[in-house]
Amino acid sequence: MGSPEEARVRLRQLRLDELLEELQARLDAARGTRDRVHNLLEAVLSVGRELDLEQALHSIVEAAAVLVDAEYAALGVIGPDGKRLSAFHTIGVTEDQIAAIGPYPEGHGILGELIRHPEPLRLAKISEHPASYGFPPHHPPMNTFLGVPIRVRDQVFGNLYLTEKRGGGQFDEEDISVTLTLAVAAGVAIDNARLYAESRLRERWLRANAEITHSLMAGGGRTEVLRLIAERAGEITEAALAAVALPMDDTGSLAVEIAVGLDADAHRGLVLSMDRSLMGLAFSGAAPVTSEDVAHDERISLEPPRFGGLGPAVAVPIGTGDAGVRGVVLLAREAGRPAFTPTETETLQVFAAQAAVAMELAERRQDAERIAVLTDRDRIARDLHDLAIQRLFATGMTLQSAGRFIEHPEASERVARAVDDLDETIKIIRSTIFGLRTREGGDGTGLRARAMRVVGEAAPVLAFAPSVRMEGLLDTDVPKEVADHVVAVLSEALTNIARHARADRAEVVLTTDGREVRLSITDNGVGIPPEGRRSGLRNMAERAEQLGGRLELATPSGGGASVMWRAPVREGQASGPTHR
Repeated sequence: MGSPEEARVRLRQLRLDELLEELQARLDAARGTRDRVHNLLEAVLSVGRELDLEQALHSIVEAAAVLVDAEYAALGVIGPDGKRLSAFHTIGVTEDQIAAIGPYPEGHGILGELIRHPEPLRLAKISEHPASYGFPPHHPPMNTFLGVPIRVRDQVFGNLYLTEKRGGGQFDEEDISVTLTLAVAAGVAIDNARLYAESRLRERWLRANAEITHSLMAGGGRTEVLRLIAERAGEITEAALAAVALPMDDTGSLAVEIAVGLDADAHRGLVLSMDRSLMGLAFSGAAPVTSEDVAHDERISLEPPRFGGLGPAVAVPIGTGDAGVRGVVLLAREAGRPAFTPTETETLQVFAAQAAVAMELAERRQDAERIAVLTDRDRIARDLHDLAIQRLFATGMTLQSAGRFIEHPEASERVARAVDDLDETIKIIRSTIFGLRTREGGDGTGLRARAMRVVGEAAPVLAFAPSVRMEGLLDTDVPKEVADHVVAVLSEALTNIARHARADRAEVVLTTDGREVRLSITDNGVGIPPEGRRSGLRNMAERAEQLGGRLELATPSGGGASVMWRAPVREGQASGPTHR
C-alpha cells in the first residue's frame, strides 16, 4: 500500500479524469445540438426553396428522415373527405419493394390514428398499439415510430411518418420537437407551393380564355372554337379525354360535337340523353357533375361502350342557368388518376362560363353582320323594285305603244318579242326580290333533329332506346330532298327491327363528309332471313338508286343485321365504292 499522500494524489487524478470526461460529454452534446440546429435550419431553408408542390413534399420527407436519423420516412396527404390518404410520398423503400407491397396505404391502422387524432404520436413498438393490425406481405419490418401532423393555415394537410431510428434507439422528445418545427416550416412551404401552382394554373386558364375569345372575335368557326375549348381544358387539367356536347333543337338530347384524346372516335357524334349521361345531367341541372369512376357509374348508360380505361370525370355546363346553358364540356382522366378536386371543378366552371360569354359575344356579332346583310338585301330589293322594274315597265309600255305605228311585219314582230322579253325580265327580277327578302333558315328543322325525332318515336315500339351517333355537317351539306330520303329510310329500318328482329340493342350512325351521306343501322337480333318479305328493303334500295347511291346488307360478327344506306349529297355525284 502507498502512503496517504500518494492516495490523495490518485484521488485528485480520478476526479480530474471524471471532470474531463464530463466536460467532453458536455462539449459533444453542445456540438451535437449545434449540428442539429444547423441541420434543422438547412432543412427549413431547403423545403422553403421549392415552389413545385411534388418536389416540396419529397424534400420534406427527406429532411425529416435526416433530422431524426430514421431509416424510413413518408408523408401522407389527406384527401378531400378528411378520412383517407389521397397521396403517399416515401423514402427508404425501393421501387421493387413498393411494387411487391402493392397499392399505397389509404390511412388505416396507425396511419389512420394520426388522421383521426392529429397530434404527435411516438411509439416504442408499432405492433403494441391498439390501432395496429400488422403490415402487408413483403413490407419491411418496422418497430419504432414517430408521427406528426402538417398543418396549412390551421387545416391538417397531411402527416409525417418516421420509423426505425438508426442504431436501434428510440425516438425521444427532442426528435418530436425537431420534427414539429420542420412540420411548421413544411406547412409554410406547402402553402407557398400551392399558391404558386394556383397562380400558374390561373394564368393558363386566362391565356386559354383569351385564345378562345380572340378566335371567336376573329371569325373562327364554331367547330374550331369548340375544339379549342376541349383541347385547352384537357391540357390544363391533364385529362385523357375532353369532349364538348351541344343541345339538339326540339329533341331533348345532346350531340357530342367535339371529342379529343383517348378513344375519341367512340364519343364523337354520339347523341346522349339528358338523364342517362354525365353530360346530360350537367346540362339539365346547369351545374357540374363529377364521377370517381365514369366507367362504372350507375347513373350513366353503358351503351355504347365508350369509357374503357377512364376513371375520374367531370362534366361542366358552358354557361349558367340564368343566361342559358349553351353546352357541356366533359373531362375524364385515366383510371387510377386523382379525382377532380372542388377547386379544379370551380376553376373549370369559371373557364366554361367565360367561354360561354365569348360565344355569346360572337353570336351577337354574327347577328349584327346578318342584320347588315339583310338590310342591304332589302335596300337592293327596294331599288330593283322602285328603279329597275319601273323603268323596264315604262320601256315596255313605250315599245308597245310604238309598235302600233310600225307597218313592217318583221319589225313589228321584233318589237313584240322585245316587249315579251322585258316582261320575262321583270318576272325574273321580281323572283330575285322575293329571294332577297326571304330570311335564311326556313323553319329551323335540320336533318339531325328530324333523325332524332324518328329514333325517339321508335323507342316505345322497340322497348329500348337505340344509341345514336352523328358526324359531319348534316344540316348544312345534306339538301332537303336527300334528307327526306334519309329520314324515310331510318324510319323504315327501325320499324323492321321492331317487327322482325327480336333485338334488344340497336345502333344508328348518320354521317356525311360533304360528298355523300351514310346511314348505318345495326341490331343484335335474329338477322335477315334468306326467304321472306323484302318490301321494306326494296323501298330503301330504290330510294338510294334514285339518288345515285346504294343499299348494303351485312351480318355483324356477333350476329344480328347491319344496313348501310348511302347516297351522294350533290346531284350528278356518284356514291363511293361498295365495301362488302
